[in-house]
Amino acid sequence: MAADHVRFRPTTKQSGLAIALSIAACLVGNPSPTQAAEVARSKGEPQDEAGKRTIQSKADAISRADHRHKNAAGSRADIPVAVNKRKADNVTNYTIQKKPDPFAKFANLREKGLVVSIPGPADTVVQDAGGVRSALAELGIGYLLWSQVTYTNNLLPNAAKSTIANQLYNGQNPTFNTVNYMWVTYDLSRYGIPDGQIVVGAEEQSWTWQPGGPDRLGINTISYYQTLWDKKVELKLGYLRNSHEFAGTVVGGNAGSNVFGPSSSILFQGGLSAAPAPTPALNLKYNFDDHLYTKVSFQRADSPDGLFTQITENPTGLNWSTAHAGVLYLDETGYLNKAAPGSPQTWLRAGAGYNTSSYKSWALPNRQRTDPNTFYYIAADRQFWQTNAQDAASRGIYAGFSVMGAPPDLNTVSQYYELRFYVNGPFDWRPTDQFSVVATNTVWSKLAVDAALAKGNLVHWDSKAIAATYTAHLAPGIYTSIGLTYINNPTSITYIPQIGHALNFSVSTNIFF
Repeated sequence: MAADHVRFRPTTKQSGLAIALSIAACLVGNPSPTQAAEVARSKGEPQDEAGKRTIQSKADAISRADHRHKNAAGSRADIPVAVNKRKADNVTNYTIQKKPDPFAKFANLREKGLVVSIPGPADTVVQDAGGVRSALAELGIGYLLWSQVTYTNNLLPNAAKSTIANQLYNGQNPTFNTVNYMWVTYDLSRYGIPDGQIVVGAEEQSWTWQPGGPDRLGINTISYYQTLWDKKVELKLGYLRNSHEFAGTVVGGNAGSNVFGPSSSILFQGGLSAAPAPTPALNLKYNFDDHLYTKVSFQRADSPDGLFTQITENPTGLNWSTAHAGVLYLDETGYLNKAAPGSPQTWLRAGAGYNTSSYKSWALPNRQRTDPNTFYYIAADRQFWQTNAQDAASRGIYAGFSVMGAPPDLNTVSQYYELRFYVNGPFDWRPTDQFSVVATNTVWSKLAVDAALAKGNLVHWDSKAIAATYTAHLAPGIYTSIGLTYINNPTSITYIPQIGHALNFSVSTNIFF
């Protein structure tokens, strides 16, 4: 009613001026939402600029007062609504704002230069309990412990069960093995070294079937890492396990996901250092851009007589070399596009190795030693479908293949083929699980087969296998894998009819601390 009275009441110039000044004073005392936003933005700015805006606001208010006094009540009624709306928007903005990641401070303390994805502190059992990790991080120190327990057993009734001492392949009898790792990292970037890092790691493993291991306690790695020329070059040297630096032999790239199943021995018979058998090496990686790279290694080769001999002769891993071992020169060139929203993952790589070690030759009488040895590999993995690109781009369906080869005169395995299909995050309620199916064909050296035939043995030319594995991420830092692997000819080249086939059931648990 007051508004109506103002609207229709005739006014003089003096009364209109008085009303205008009154309304202007009211508007200056209760700024509009636009003015309030301007004031909020001006906080912290020089006082003279703020003063200019205040004076201009008052002048604008006075000049518009004659128009505003006609619906002053309506305007005043609108101001609380606008203010309340602004408050609601502020609450909404605050609610949807992402919380800072409390584990981001540990990112620089994870081991660098690997192609295998090992869970970080957020995906461990202890996480930052008691603030221990945070306290160590303040000193530039990070750590990770990994414990793995695996059980394998052939389910077929005609497996020619034997004593453990006479066992011919993993799973012929119920086979257990445990592997325990510990890594400690030290951040050197705090001293101005680009991405600088020192890593010291130890490994302990135990097997009921010694040829699968054997038992050992020793180093896993002692390494120095840094980048050069704005990350164009990555340098890593020390006692390295190059099986975690080249080729990408772990399905899906996650160390907690595919911990058993078919894998090629070509890389290891060619001298590539493995996790239980690190050797001195210098690795240099050149990044042409964010995707294309080439990586070379100058590595003291593992024993030419195999991984078992390497570990037996050098269980601690600290020896510079073993008998007959030379130098492995290795190069890998590849293209890696990591998964991102709307951009599926693609990884193409090809590598070749040249080993100066002295190998026993299948082509020479009494297997006399000769050198050098070589090998090559080609591999590709592609993400064909992203199931939740915005929240977890790596979730989806993948497929890949590997082809590897080595000279048949110096190697027991001369060819290896692998096809793989895997799903990361197969279900919405299991977004960090993995399911994989891997088919392989291992082809034996023709010269090695002929040598076995000459001795009157039953032989086979290859060994085919198919493995299905489901890995459940049960809790932070805890993974359990259950797998079933059918193997045609599970032994090496020679066999007896009772062990021509195997159906291995495996279960493995990985715990990260």
